[in-house]
Amino acid sequence: MALALPRRPAPHARLAVVVLGALAAALVIGNRFYRTAEMVLASGILRLVSGDGVHLAAHRQTIYFGLGSDTAFGLRMSPECTSAFLVLPLLVVGAVMIALRPAITRRVVVALAVAAAAVIAVNQLRVLTLVGLIDWLGTDRGYHWGHTLLGSMVSVIGGAAALVLFVWLSTRRARS
Repeated sequence: MALALPRRPAPHARLAVVVLGALAAALVIGNRFYRTAEMVLASGILRLVSGDGVHLAAHRQTIYFGLGSDTAFGLRMSPECTSAFLVLPLLVVGAVMIALRPAITRRVVVALAVAAAAVIAVNQLRVLTLVGLIDWLGTDRGYHWGHTLLGSMVSVIGGAAALVLFVWLSTRRARS
């Protein structure tokens, strides 16, 4: 009777675990830079869809919109509102999955890319929903409803959908 020795993970799997761990650490350490990038993206989208004046104060992670109108408003991306904290657990879980089952490295990396893009898109949708509600309902009611109800619903539903997508893509069997 021969004993089966555990195989060492393939070099690409080890590299993927290290890269995912480094990305997770970078999201925590470079959170301010990440939030700035999110607001740059949001301001670009807002400039495309809005006729109102839009100004980005990147050093503050803030978009000012409605400039030149009676309802000008500044929206700041705070640390708790960033998509980084939804992407971070995906990176950690992905790294653990690859460490435990190196054979699924490619599937997990693809699933992470898709799920992270979905989470980022959902957060952009949340920001745009908030801007739209402020434009529609005014600063007080629009911000309240956009931040506490609709924005939270967009984040929760979108984050859950991204998680389901990640699990489905990373665990499904390849077609024969």
